[in-house]
Amino acid sequence: MGGTKLAGALVDRGGSVGRSMTESVDARGGMAVVRQLVEMAHAVTGDARRTGSKRGNQKTKLEKGRVAAVGVAVPGLVRRDGTVWAPNLKGWTRTPLARSLSKALGVPVEVESDRNAAVLGESWQGAARGKGDVVVLMLGTGIGAGILSGGRLVRGAHELSGCAGWLTTRDELDGEAQRVGQLESLAAGPGIVRAVAKELERGMESLLAEVPAGTRTAQEVAEAARRGDMVSIEAFLEAGRMLGYGVANLVSLFDPEVVVIGGGLANASDLFLDGLRKAMKERAQPVAGSKVKVAVSRLGGKANLLGAARVAWGEVM
Repeated sequence: MGGTKLAGALVDRGGSVGRSMTESVDARGGMAVVRQLVEMAHAVTGDARRTGSKRGNQKTKLEKGRVAAVGVAVPGLVRRDGTVWAPNLKGWTRTPLARSLSKALGVPVEVESDRNAAVLGESWQGAARGKGDVVVLMLGTGIGAGILSGGRLVRGAHELSGCAGWLTTRDELDGEAQRVGQLESLAAGPGIVRAVAKELERGMESLLAEVPAGTRTAQEVAEAARRGDMVSIEAFLEAGRMLGYGVANLVSLFDPEVVVIGGGLANASDLFLDGLRKAMKERAQPVAGSKVKVAVSRLGGKANLLGAARVAWGEVM
C-alpha cells in the first residue's frame, strides 16, 4: 500500500511473483480501502468472487488451499495491537487492518510497515539476498529505513525505528526540517526541488526556469541534470552529500553488511551515488565504513511486495 497506489501480487514460497496488479487507492479512505484490498486479494488469486454491487450475495473468503496467508505493507505505523496509523490515508488513525482482512478473507493476515517490508524483500530476493545485517534506505517523497540486525528487524520501543528522515546532518534547523526531519527536508524529492527553487530565486540560469514553481518534480530535476543543467546537478550532488552523512550515522550505529538504496529516487542514483559513498566513508566509523557495500535496489517497486509476502510466508512456514 502507498498513499495513492495499491499493488498486489501472488507470490509462492520461493519468491516467484505470479499474477500482479496495481490501482489507485480509493480516495474515500477508511473501510473503503479495506474493501478494496479484499477485492484485490481475489483478483490476484484469480478468484472471480469479488465484493461488488451485490454485496451480501457474494462470498469474500479466499479459496481454501489456494492461499496460505496474506501480507500487507502499509505507509505508516503498525502498532503491536495490530492497528494501523497511515497519515496519507483518510481516516486511518487506528484501523484494525489485520483483523478486518483476516475475517473477510478467511486466512492469516500479517501487516508490516513499508520500510520493514522493503528490508525483508531485499534480504530475501534483492541486493541484500541472504544477509542478516542490512539497512534499506527508501528515498522518495520522504526518507525511511528498514533495518535488519542479526537477521531480526529493529523495531524500537514504539515501532518507530527507521525514521531516517529525522537524522541530523548539519546545524541549521528551518521550519521544514522541524516538520519532516532535517535529512528529509534536504535530500528527499521535495527537498531537491526546493534547492533548485532557491537557486532560481537567486537569479541562477537553469533549464527548469520555464517550469512553473509549483509543478516542478524531482524527476524533472533529474532529467535536467542529465542534460547538463548545473543547478540541477548541484542539487543532486548536495543531496548525495547529505545522504552520505545520514548513511554514515546508520553504518556507525548498526555495522551493516550492505546498505541498499531504494524508493523512487533510486532511479536517479547515477546523479548522487558517488557523492553519497564518498561522504559516508569520510564520516562513518572507519572499519565499518570501509567494509560496507552500498548498492542500488534491483527490485524497484517489488521490494515491498516481496517483503509483505515474506512476512506472510513466515506466518505459515
